[in-house]
Amino acid sequence: MDNYSDHLKQRRTEDPAAAAAGKKSGYRSKKDMRMDMAKRGLRSLAVAVAIPVSLHVIAIYAGSSDPYRVGSKPFWIPPLWALRLTCMASSFLMGLAAWLVWAEGGFHENPMALPIYLAQLGLSLIWDPIVFGAGAPWVGLFVCMGMFGAMIGCSRVFKDVNPVAADLMKPSLAWVAFLAVVNLKLVFH
Repeated sequence: MDNYSDHLKQRRTEDPAAAAAGKKSGYRSKKDMRMDMAKRGLRSLAVAVAIPVSLHVIAIYAGSSDPYRVGSKPFWIPPLWALRLTCMASSFLMGLAAWLVWAEGGFHENPMALPIYLAQLGLSLIWDPIVFGAGAPWVGLFVCMGMFGAMIGCSRVFKDVNPVAADLMKPSLAWVAFLAVVNLKLVFH
């Protein structure tokens, strides 16, 4: 006959000998497990943001050296350093939005989320070297339009998973629209 105590789950407690010696046994408290999970989350956030920003810095320094080729620059066109700094800030926001989607499992739920995000990341990385490195503002304008389309698609996909991620993309969308206008001015100077 079964003994009632055979079906009870045993609660794990600290080993008295280990506790007396100041050592913890294999038992981990919920607080410790939450702290470990938070550390993993912060590490993954740092990676998700650092990768696109670092790639953008590499693309800026490795692929472009040419300043603006605009004779009389309108007041609303920012200096090159401000333009590049804002592009990196946009990469930061996009990385943060992608991390929010990843944390919610959105890349697994919607298989189109990752390719669309990577498409917009790739287009944003090649824009600066095309426009300022190769001096091809026409091609840069098409890249800019593709980047805007990829960001709109990304925003729609991200909104289904995490509305905050979609909201984080709005400044980047506005920036890419402004970049297209700057690019257009570079084409018709």
